[in-house]
Amino acid sequence: MGIISFFVVIFVAFIVIWNYSYLQGREDAYIPVIDVPSGNYIPSERGAFLRFENPNMDYAKMPVDENHQRSLKDYYDNRAYLGAPPSIPHPVAKERSFGGNTCIQCHQNGGFVEKFNAYAPVTPHPEMVNCRQCHVTKNTNTTFTEFNFDKMQPPKVGIGANNAMPGSPPMIPHQLQFRESCISCHAGPSAPKEIRVTHPDRINCRQCHLPQENRAVQELDTSTFLRQFDQLNEK
Repeated sequence: MGIISFFVVIFVAFIVIWNYSYLQGREDAYIPVIDVPSGNYIPSERGAFLRFENPNMDYAKMPVDENHQRSLKDYYDNRAYLGAPPSIPHPVAKERSFGGNTCIQCHQNGGFVEKFNAYAPVTPHPEMVNCRQCHVTKNTNTTFTEFNFDKMQPPKVGIGANNAMPGSPPMIPHQLQFRESCISCHAGPSAPKEIRVTHPDRINCRQCHLPQENRAVQELDTSTFLRQFDQLNEK
């Protein structure tokens, strides 16, 4: 009698488990909803704010050193091609050195370096410590062999050179990957003088400046957008 009761219990347990598994299998697939984290943002736009979290970096009060200004020509001469990472124009202590103990010491917050009589350019991505993965030393000013490729010309700067319409804020003529921190290149003593902004205290750069798409745009009659006040003054 005991053996029969044992097999009856096993059989009932099997039926219960099988029935539960069967019913679970008939339910509709369900993807759990992940709660949106606080401070919802677009990652490429968030980078514009990170450098302002440092209370010691008050760009609005930084003086301009007229004797040690960097130009856009210097900026582009230190790149193999348009859009390339800047090369390292000075000797490095160790070929395999990288990170916080070397490059980041000078290039995280910048500052004047007497040895080179110049301000250290500020990197827009100090969290990427493997600097030598993209940045290489500059060993020669010539190419290995002659070639017929024309070097791409950098985007023009100045009033009206990069604006969607007269009087509008200039657009962003480059990609934003690794360049999310706008203020690193557009403010401070190491910023090229041609693209140094006049309002570094306005930290939400992407509110007014938009990326420029590389496609043909139909020409518009911009006179429609001119303010009537300006037209009256011109007369």
